[in-house]
Amino acid sequence: MNTLITTLRGIVGDAQVLTHDDPATDLSAWEQDWRKRATGRALAVVRPGSTAEVAAVVQACVAAGVSIVPQGGNTGLVVGSVPDDSGTQVVLSLTRMNTVRAIDGDNLTLTVDAGCVLQAVQEAAERAGYLFPLSLAAEGSCTIGGNLATNAGGTQVVRYGNARELCLGLEVVTAQGEVWHGLSGLRKDNTGYDLRDLFVGSEGTLGIITAATMKLYPLPAAQLTAWAAVSSLDAAVQLLGLAHRHLGAGLTGFEVMGQFALSLVDKHFPQQRVPLWSEHPYCVLLENSDSESEAHARSQFEGLLETAFEQGVVQDAVVAESLQQAHALWHIRESIPLAQAEEGLNIKHDISIPVSKIPAFCAETDALLAREVPGVRLVNFGHLGDGNLHYNVQAPEGSDAGAFLRDMEARINHLVFDQVRRFDGSISAEHGVGSLKVDKLPVYKDPVALALMRSIKRALDPRNLMNPGRVLPPAPPSASLP
Repeated sequence: MNTLITTLRGIVGDAQVLTHDDPATDLSAWEQDWRKRATGRALAVVRPGSTAEVAAVVQACVAAGVSIVPQGGNTGLVVGSVPDDSGTQVVLSLTRMNTVRAIDGDNLTLTVDAGCVLQAVQEAAERAGYLFPLSLAAEGSCTIGGNLATNAGGTQVVRYGNARELCLGLEVVTAQGEVWHGLSGLRKDNTGYDLRDLFVGSEGTLGIITAATMKLYPLPAAQLTAWAAVSSLDAAVQLLGLAHRHLGAGLTGFEVMGQFALSLVDKHFPQQRVPLWSEHPYCVLLENSDSESEAHARSQFEGLLETAFEQGVVQDAVVAESLQQAHALWHIRESIPLAQAEEGLNIKHDISIPVSKIPAFCAETDALLAREVPGVRLVNFGHLGDGNLHYNVQAPEGSDAGAFLRDMEARINHLVFDQVRRFDGSISAEHGVGSLKVDKLPVYKDPVALALMRSIKRALDPRNLMNPGRVLPPAPPSASLP
């Protein structure tokens, strides 16, 4: 391994290869996952500064038979970007590759290195007079490469789609250390298989995304935010239908938040002054992005809310009167996971259900968990506009949260995931599979789909050196030939 370390230092420079040999070097930022669920031990952390260096690093690792764990901002939630505890894996960190390569206003695209932090990409687009709409809680730390590798979602999917829908082209270093130059800004290219879609969402198991060409949009003339209280999830779904009809493509955000979820924000962050939560089972956060004017946006919102009140869909509502108020409302929504963490360890579920079935799913699954795990507390919130719920489970009040997680996580996951399957949903909506859910795929993924995925993995990474143990579970042993 010393020969490999020497080779890697020759490629990227001594200062960009970090190892445990230096007692003053702390690798915990690269070896521990965001939620502190797992801590590994890397052979080395390598920080290339260019695509050519990434390719050379991959070639060196392939020659040595050493597996690679690609890593962006290390903000993932499914333990998919940290090394195992063997001390034999190389963490390839892309954070030095953080250049905005080009903005093409006429083509409405920008091309960026994979290590660009999402917030920096949003700001670069805005300075140029455009909108890059991908938005999520970790945007100050997560990177575009990681967003694409996990097909990140966030709060604007209802209008703009996941990271996949925002991507037009990729530059990728393959598992053999070759470079695919696919940074096309084309919206139409019908010349065979869509290789881009193989790598988006593959979580670094097929190759390493080093750059991407992404879609831009005109900046909206106005953005208005409303907070509405509803009596049930059925009412929230009805409000979503009304919002689609009244706002059309202007509907860029539609979040639902259960009363208990909001009570945690009120409890742990009382300075935020959560509106309307204490007397209503659910609150909804809506965003209207208008291409005409603030007056037009406000007229649309008023028409929507007037209809919703007349039909008894909405019980109460407030419309933000300033950008500051709008930010404060969104901050409440983004603070739910932080409030959960303050309350104690919890079991997280990132699931998707057809929007029409969400009320029935929650009613049945809430009752099932209350019956099977007395005292359990449900933190239900998320992106109702695209069918993605964060259906999280908090330990009973006053109990040992660590013991609850240890003793009950597998049982609760089984109950929830079986319900997800029964309602034609997915056990991972936007967080990915990583290593946390890798053992669930044989149970909840279509077997033909799983076999096809394994075929792709064998074809592109036959030595299984790209982020092994993530996304795909080990293949079952082949049946013996007679």
